[in-house]
Amino acid sequence: MKVYLHREAIDFRVGLNGLAILVEQALGLDPFAEALYVFRNRRRDRVKILGWQRNGFWMLMKRLEQDRFIWPDVATVPTLTVEQLHWLLDGIDLAVVHKHPRRFYERVCRRRLNFDPPCRLNSDPGMEAGIVDADCA
Repeated sequence: MKVYLHREAIDFRVGLNGLAILVEQALGLDPFAEALYVFRNRRRDRVKILGWQRNGFWMLMKRLEQDRFIWPDVATVPTLTVEQLHWLLDGIDLAVVHKHPRRFYERVCRRRLNFDPPCRLNSDPGMEAGIVDADCA
């Protein structure tokens, strides 16, 4: 699910219909898409989230008692992940947070093995002890 942030503060008297119109006109996006649209007030102590689910809109609002939300300062409509939205709602500055990259590997050893262990230790008494399979070194 995509999450879109509205860059500027909005008047928090705006309700569901007004937020849907903002999504369409200010963000240029489809309010009926499977996405979340996040808005903030001028003081950055309140956030409204608009979403569409099958047959109607829903809206969430969070109000901070003492703190302020740290809103990303970008020129375009920022797209976040749901995880980044959680960070934003928890007060984490998204500009300084970086996750480790996700890594994908095909296999541990480069060659296919039948029933032998992937890397055999040399047990020949005449040779130096070490790894026999160079592919697994």
